[in-house]
Amino acid sequence: MPSKPPSVEIEVDDRVVRVSNPDRVYFPATGATKLDLVEYYLAVGPGIVNALWERPCMLHRFPQGLDGPKVHQKRLPAGAPDWVETVRLHFPRWNRTADELCVTGLGAVIWAVQMSTVEFHPWNSRRPDTEKPDEWRIDLDPGPECDYATVQRVAGVVQEVLDELGAVGYPKTSGSKGLHVYVRVRPEHGFPDVRRAAWAFAREVERRTPEATTTWWTKDRDPSAVFVDYNQNARDHTIAAAYSVRGLPDARVSTPLRWSEVPEADPRDLTIATVPARFAEVGDLMADIDDHPFDLAPLLEWAARDEAEEPSAADTDG
Repeated sequence: MPSKPPSVEIEVDDRVVRVSNPDRVYFPATGATKLDLVEYYLAVGPGIVNALWERPCMLHRFPQGLDGPKVHQKRLPAGAPDWVETVRLHFPRWNRTADELCVTGLGAVIWAVQMSTVEFHPWNSRRPDTEKPDEWRIDLDPGPECDYATVQRVAGVVQEVLDELGAVGYPKTSGSKGLHVYVRVRPEHGFPDVRRAAWAFAREVERRTPEATTTWWTKDRDPSAVFVDYNQNARDHTIAAAYSVRGLPDARVSTPLRWSEVPEADPRDLTIATVPARFAEVGDLMADIDDHPFDLAPLLEWAARDEAEEPSAADTDG
């Protein structure tokens, strides 16, 4: 009889997760395996759990490693143990529901990795009220002719405006070519208002530097500029979580930074091979984000002002 594929058992949160095919190479450029991915997430456990805690989470799965097809999965994969929690979401456009992963412990993360998940993309709202975001996300997305140094300079402007507002921003690399900044907000507004607030902020950044743009349509956008993507605050838009690995050949990680590190940090240096040691040294740089909620009222006032002065400006299709 043929032998069963090799596996290892991982004990986490008083659970045992069986990891099949641990030696399967997921990242061909470095030779990193499925087990390497598991060990990475174990090493940054408190950080990834904090980033995903009680948020609906889309999974980016690579069942055959990065050389195979990528699966964007809203619904929890079949075969989940009964201790893996979910949250049910309704999608009005199709009048359908989906039970998405809802992480409340590291065991669920490791189980998702066993199911070939590389990237975790959570909503910016939580299970108690999924229609009221508690996280405002500033996504600095470089154009095809924009270098990373430009992204870093625009991030400096973002920090300047946040400081003037009295908002505490938490920067992180996107794990690809851009930067993200997260701000905790009170879950008092629906997605449309959070997006309006994000749009008003993006417009202010655009006013202060010609290197930033809020032009949505790619064909109309300066390819050398940084798009301040306010649309990432719309319902069902997700981006990679803090400490999420990205599906890139070098196994890059979306890594939280101190503001003082933003001008110098190189995303290429932040991978599953290097981030565990960094995490052991500095801990979770987003650990206290819940302690600094920001009231969106000033940004909503900015939005109303801009809409009154230029009604067409808010008419975007993002």
